[in-house]
Amino acid sequence: MLLAPPDWLFPLRQIHRPNSPSRTRTTRLCCKASLITNSDSFEVGRLIGSYGFMNITSFSGSPLGTDAEYSSGDLGRLRGQDVGEGSVKIRLYEGRVSQGPLKGAPVFFKVYPGQRAGGNEADMMAANELNAHTSLQDSSDGICQNLVTLIGGFETKTGEQWLAFRNDGKYSAADYAKVMSERVSNSRAEGGQVWNKFEQEETIKRRRYFVTKLLQGTMRGLAYMHDHERLHQSLGPASVILNTIVEREAIYLVPRLRDLAFSVDIRYSNLEGRPGLLSEELWRRASTAGAFTPMDKRAFGIADDIFGAGLFFAYLAFVPFCEAGTMDGLSLQRLLESTFQLDLGATREYCLADDRLLDAVKFLDLGDGAGWELLQAMLNPDFRKRPTAQTVLNHRFMTVGVI
Repeated sequence: MLLAPPDWLFPLRQIHRPNSPSRTRTTRLCCKASLITNSDSFEVGRLIGSYGFMNITSFSGSPLGTDAEYSSGDLGRLRGQDVGEGSVKIRLYEGRVSQGPLKGAPVFFKVYPGQRAGGNEADMMAANELNAHTSLQDSSDGICQNLVTLIGGFETKTGEQWLAFRNDGKYSAADYAKVMSERVSNSRAEGGQVWNKFEQEETIKRRRYFVTKLLQGTMRGLAYMHDHERLHQSLGPASVILNTIVEREAIYLVPRLRDLAFSVDIRYSNLEGRPGLLSEELWRRASTAGAFTPMDKRAFGIADDIFGAGLFFAYLAFVPFCEAGTMDGLSLQRLLESTFQLDLGATREYCLADDRLLDAVKFLDLGDGAGWELLQAMLNPDFRKRPTAQTVLNHRFMTVGVI
C-alpha cells in the first residue's frame, strides 16, 4: 500500500492544471516558459543507454542507502558483492524540441517504465524526480547552472513516464574518470617512457585543476539543493554530467547534478509523521544515529548527502590518477568504510605503500594535507561534525588544486 497521497502519482500529462492556483506558476526555465507536457512537441532520437538500480548488501553503512545507480558496464565488477537487482530499469534517449519557443533545443529523455514493467516504484520515482526539479526551478533565485534543467515530460499510452531535460553534456564524471585512468595505463605501457618529465608534470597539473573544478561545481549544485530544502541522496560518478572531459578545457567545465529520483524534501512540514517509501531507509538510518526530532532528521539528511559527496571526492581523487583497474568506486568505499573504519590517516599510510596510488596521495597531500583533512571531515563517523556543502566549498583545498 502506498504511503504517499494520491497526488504523488499524478500522470506527467497532468502536471499543468490551469484551474489549480498551485499549478499555474510559470517554471523558470531558460526561456521562462512553462514545462512542455505535449509529446508532439518533442522528437525522439537514438537510444543512448539504460541503467538500473541494485541493492548492495556485502558491507554496511552505505551513505546512499540501499539503492545505488550503476550502468550496465558496472555489473561485471559486482560479482564479488552480494547484490540484488531492482525492478526499475531506466532508458535514456537523445532528442530535441520540435516546436514552440525552445524549438531545436537538444534534450535527453529519461524514461521510466509503466506500472506493468516497473510497478508502483517506477511511478513514484518519476513523480519524485519531477517534483524535485520543478520545486528547484520554481525558486526565486532562478536556475542553478550546476543542476540539469527539466524542460518537460509526458506519459505514453503504455504508462511510461518520459522526462525531458536540456542536453548540456553527454559525459558523466564516471566517463571522465574511466578515460583518464585508461590514459594513465597507456602512458605507463612502455615503462613510463611515453611522456617526458615536463609533459607528465603538466598533465598532472591539468588533471588536478580539472578534478578540483569538477568537485567545486558538484558542491555548488549540492549547496543549492540544500539551501532549497532538498537532498540528493544518489550522488555519485554517474549522477554528475559534464559538458566536456577535455582537461585543457577545464576553464569552461560546468558539472551538473542529475538523477533526483530519490531526492528528499526536508522542509520541516515533511519531516513529521510517517515517511514516504522512497525515504524510509534514510530515516531508518537517522533513527539508528539518534536523530528523532525534525531538526535532527534534517541535519542527518544533509550530513548524509555530504558523506556521499565525500565518497565522490575520494573517487575523483583516486580513479583518474590511477591505472585502469587499480581502484573503482565500490572497492574504494569498502576500503574507507570497512577496512579502515573511516580513518583517513591509516588509509593514507596504506596508499603510500602502493606505488600505483602515489599520484592520488600527492593530490590529497596538496596544501599540507588539505585534501585528506577535507575528506576526513566529510566522512566523519559523527554526522553532527560533518561540514555543510558551503563549508566544503570554502575549504582551503578548493583553492590549492587550481593554483
